[in-house]
Amino acid sequence: MDSIVTVSQFLLSLSILIVLHEMGHFLPAKWFKTRVEKFYLFFDFAPFNSLWKIRKGETEYGIGWLPLGGYVKIAGMVDESMDTEALKQPPQPWEFRSKPAWQRLIIMVGGVTVNFLLGFFIFGMMLWGFGKAYIPTSELKYGLAMDSILLRQGFQNGDNIVKLGDQPFDRLDPAAFIEALVLNDVHQVTVIRDGKETVLNLPDDIAKQITGQHVPKSLLMAPRMPFFVEEVVPGKPAAAAKLQPDDRIIMVNGEPTPYFDQFSAAAQRNKGKAITLGILRGTDTIQANLTLTEEGQIGVRTKLDGLFKEEREKYSLAQALPAGVGVGIDFLNNQIKAFGQMFKGKIAVKDNLGSLISIGKMYGTEWDWERFWGMTANLSIILAFMKLLPIPALDGGYVVFLLWEVVTRRRVSDAFMEKAVTMGFFLLLGLMVFALGNDIWRHWIQQLF
Repeated sequence: MDSIVTVSQFLLSLSILIVLHEMGHFLPAKWFKTRVEKFYLFFDFAPFNSLWKIRKGETEYGIGWLPLGGYVKIAGMVDESMDTEALKQPPQPWEFRSKPAWQRLIIMVGGVTVNFLLGFFIFGMMLWGFGKAYIPTSELKYGLAMDSILLRQGFQNGDNIVKLGDQPFDRLDPAAFIEALVLNDVHQVTVIRDGKETVLNLPDDIAKQITGQHVPKSLLMAPRMPFFVEEVVPGKPAAAAKLQPDDRIIMVNGEPTPYFDQFSAAAQRNKGKAITLGILRGTDTIQANLTLTEEGQIGVRTKLDGLFKEEREKYSLAQALPAGVGVGIDFLNNQIKAFGQMFKGKIAVKDNLGSLISIGKMYGTEWDWERFWGMTANLSIILAFMKLLPIPALDGGYVVFLLWEVVTRRRVSDAFMEKAVTMGFFLLLGLMVFALGNDIWRHWIQQLF
């Protein structure tokens, strides 16, 4: 039953994203009087073809059997269907290749435009409907874990910030903290340390120091918490060492690490190395030996439930929509940074690249609408970003060729497009096979050993 709920959420989310993405291509094509031969949710490749189809006018609408995406087949366009017979005939007025470059460009960017707007819209509606969860500083019973830049200013891990200048700081809000120091010229911060108020006087160049470090807002400070394991990720070092949910990690190589920030610091000093963990399991203290990943991780999800009581900030519709755009842009920036780190080799691709299996598992085994819409918004923006990559067979590849045509007034030949799309298609297929194989190994095969 749990698997049915997970798969159902994933397929519903995927269906929404695919249909709206393809509508982003379909509607501009119709506006520019371009013939659309097929509109499909999921792929209908042989041998099974479509599960359902119906023809209305010049377009066949259907549902394919392979839930890896969807497509619209536009007349006169070289696409992943590799149907090039029609291109051997003289161009017809209703074909994609007969339209001006600016119209073809609008048709091609329509899908990713819809996905970006959809992601921003869903985030906005979530803020309007659910509000924004936050942690009151009164709930931070272990204080805060600080970034190194704050530690250099006299902050200590375990401090709880209660005042910025003469203004109370009653909720954990790194953005408000940065705004006070950088924009409002605040140089005094009051913290609770060991049960007493302590006033920290910050240097005049604190704004320059914070902005010069480019530390993400979410990493500047975080709730300090004990390191309880919520879930062990299959195929990771913790799984091999047989860690269990509710284990509390209290030591690394004999060094006490009762809080997660202390463990994280110790793990970063031992990236890729063998370590010994001290673990509190029930009333027993045990040891486990494992080797950290190259990123200094053990492969668990940290337990948060019950540690803090969240509250929610309500938004009006007028407030929620622009705030949703901000949430979406922050998420996109983080994805771009992560992609750049993978490209530079600072993040291992094999440990962070997943297929539909990994994505589907993120929906959970219980139907939670807030998580469902959050996942849908995230995937919508990720889909838009990935589709814009300049790879032939993706929307971004077509956009590059069209921009070349607009700038140089020289059109890329259909023969060249056919070869480029073929190469791009097999590149993407290889990447999908690698991601799927990687997931099968991590989630099933590796567990047998």
